[in-house]
Amino acid sequence: MKQTYSSGAFWEDKVAYSRAVRVGDLIEVAGTTAVDAEGNIIAPGDAGTQARYILSKISFALEQLGGSLKDVVRTRVYVTDISSWEAVGAAHKEAFDGVNPAATMLEISSLIDPMLVVEIEATAIVQED
Repeated sequence: MKQTYSSGAFWEDKVAYSRAVRVGDLIEVAGTTAVDAEGNIIAPGDAGTQARYILSKISFALEQLGGSLKDVVRTRVYVTDISSWEAVGAAHKEAFDGVNPAATMLEISSLIDPMLVVEIEATAIVQED
């Protein structure tokens, strides 16, 4: 059975996607940026702050589908300037220290708005305790 979670972001309806989808024990969280529920960009140009905000959004999405950050097995981090890797990496470590998912960080040319400098995807496998 497929469960979906929508954060209500403008792009979800416009493009027809869900913030997160759960099938069985697998949860996939879509690429997530630092945009709040009203469409405001959080910390324009600040990669570390954006990453922390994004990871909190990912955590919430996982919780809505019965998971948590401890269930994450893979992250993909997209940055518009690879020189911000340390700030983004520090935020990733805060969220995943001890979980240590497989992770990739890539520099890309741009995101949907030039004030957005980080986008993160996550894959989780929910483990019943």
